Amino acid sequence: MELSAVAGSAVLLAAGKAASLGGWLGDLFDFGGATFWVLIAFVIFVAFMVWKARGAVTGALDARAEAIRSEIEEAQRLREEAQGLLADYQRKQRDALQEAEAMLRAAEEEAARLRARAEEDLAASLKRREQQALDRIAQAEAAAQAEVRNTAIDLAVSATRKLLEDRLDEKKAAGLVDRAIDELPGKLH
Repeated sequence: MELSAVAGSAVLLAAGKAASLGGWLGDLFDFGGATFWVLIAFVIFVAFMVWKARGAVTGALDARAEAIRSEIEEAQRLREEAQGLLADYQRKQRDALQEAEAMLRAAEEEAARLRARAEEDLAASLKRREQQALDRIAQAEAAAQAEVRNTAIDLAVSATRKLLEDRLDEKKAAGLVDRAIDELPGKLH
């Protein structure tokens, strides 16, 4: 209704101005003429259309506002869901990083333990080999001493035999040999 009142005021104002101007505008606003009534009908028609269209335009604007509101709500829901997923993935990333760090620490500890064990095994192996080498050296020394002793004994026996053969007669030699044979079991044990 406000719109039609404004339109009516505009028409009256225009009619007053037109009357004062005179000429063809004066004919337009002649209250008895057909042009005036066509103008009035046109103004009423426009006012009626605005009044009727206002509901449709308002409805369309309300529908558009509701659509925008639902899109905003959907966007907010999607945003909250995305933030939840982001927080979940960040938590999983932190957990994976902590797990990787724990695995790295465990691997370093295992490597240190294996290194220490390898060093101990190497030291024990070197000690065994050193002991084996010392045993072989001792055996070689004992064998060399036995060989030297045996060679010395052989030389002494040969020299003694040669000496006895050269200086002893057969009777004395047989007596010495018999006595040596008799003493031999006592000396060997």
